[in-house]
Amino acid sequence: MQEASLQGVLKTILIIILVYYVLKVLTRLFGPLLLKYVTKKAGEKFQQQFNQHQNSRKSTEGEVTIETKSKQNSSNKDVGEYIDYEEID
Repeated sequence: MQEASLQGVLKTILIIILVYYVLKVLTRLFGPLLLKYVTKKAGEKFQQQFNQHQNSRKSTEGEVTIETKSKQNSSNKDVGEYIDYEEID
């Protein structure tokens, strides 16, 4: 059976602390750049979707379009029956 030496434990704790601070510094340096990149990509995606929607909505003058919503009956027969009641004081 092996026993942990004090030197090994201190070395491990020092490595963990060092990695923590290195990641903290890297996050402060590259975090804003990464955030800017992600927001730019999201903006481009929204703009592309908006343009596609606008292009599909364009119609020539005098053209009539009728858009209908699909009808779905959402009645559920497993709910049970409704019972009227009166509150008694």
